[in-house]
Amino acid sequence: MPNRTRPALVAKADLPVRAFEIGGTLIPPGERRSIDLPLATLSTHTAVKLPMQVWHGRRAGPALFVCAAIHGDEILGLEIIRRLLRSQSLRHLRGTLVTIPIVNVFGFIARSRYLPDRRDLNRCFPGRAAGSLGSRVAHQFLSEVVARCTHGIDLHTGAVHRANFPQIRVNLDHAAAAVMARDFAAPVTVNASLRDGSLRQAAHALGIPVIVYEAGEALRFDELAIRLGMRGVLGVLRGLGMLGATEKARRMEAEPLIARSTSWVRAPVSGVFRPQAELGEWVVGDSVLGHVAGPFGDSEVAVRAPVNGIVIGRNHLPLVHEGNALYHIAQSEGTQVPAELLDAFEDEELVRA
Repeated sequence: MPNRTRPALVAKADLPVRAFEIGGTLIPPGERRSIDLPLATLSTHTAVKLPMQVWHGRRAGPALFVCAAIHGDEILGLEIIRRLLRSQSLRHLRGTLVTIPIVNVFGFIARSRYLPDRRDLNRCFPGRAAGSLGSRVAHQFLSEVVARCTHGIDLHTGAVHRANFPQIRVNLDHAAAAVMARDFAAPVTVNASLRDGSLRQAAHALGIPVIVYEAGEALRFDELAIRLGMRGVLGVLRGLGMLGATEKARRMEAEPLIARSTSWVRAPVSGVFRPQAELGEWVVGDSVLGHVAGPFGDSEVAVRAPVNGIVIGRNHLPLVHEGNALYHIAQSEGTQVPAELLDAFEDEELVRA
């Protein structure tokens, strides 16, 4: 990742620390509180609340939010947050850490990506107080949580039957966000434009840098992806000066691959898909990634890589229709990834929680 000047921290450590207010609750310095933010009421008259935990340090510093399950079935981030809150590294926290393990409570309960009205919450931001359910949830989360912070990390996974190789998605033209991506140090960093209606775009409009961690598959835990995510969040906390001078980051020998563009490979025909290329594998343009064949094995068609790059997403469902996304390939400006890069990121010592 290109060298960028680290932006100044929002607060200096020698300034007096005031209580942190969120969800109508004042949290004194040095305290950790669980808060339930009201979201909506079901037709059964049951209240739905957004659970979060806030850790407010005794010393001044930035306010970082870490959220997961904006898509209700993307549960891997929940485990990252659970382990983060048990980390001894937070003993001398500076600033404020706001953790929200389940943003889309409705989808989480239903094991669904979407809200009850089939809307994608990550396309509803910034939302409106008098809008649709998705718009109201987005508005509440943005105004009551995100707007009270200075930085953010949004944890995601691939969709159902589709897994993502651990990666950060970020706008590299935004200096503060690019520094956060560097400190997170995922194996791959994808330069991703801001999407209309996304949390990242809405936060950007408020001047709050947010990076997105993508890893694993919906409704599944992936131990390597969880450990890399845990280490990455701690890396951002260290980079922001929130863990104190005594907390030193482990040195990563391999540099993350920087991808300026990505390409989707789609099924050329309908049939039964047999993949060959694995997540994290380097592929060469026109090489065979897998095959799609009829139920009797006839009319087999090869699926080929359109470009040189690293596989950052893969479909796991054998039954495909013509046009279905099968592979996601990140291009690194023509530079092949050495095998040592992936070996380094899978090293047990480097990803130890």
